[in-house]
Amino acid sequence: MSPVRLLGLVVLVVGVVLLFFGINATDSIGESINETLTGTYSDETMFYLIGGIAAIVGGGVLFLMGKS
Repeated sequence: MSPVRLLGLVVLVVGVVLLFFGINATDSIGESINETLTGTYSDETMFYLIGGIAAIVGGGVLFLMGKS
């Protein structure tokens, strides 16, 4: 496996973990109260969600486009 594909796989896994934490954070009581009062999630939760999605997309592209 080439280093680019390996890096893509690592970034992909990190993205899945970040997204998992973000989804779990949206279900917390404090986050539900914050969303009810402000209409948005906290900055930390948004970082997890957006960062996870970006890492999944970027890691997937690196993994699929890396030379084998």
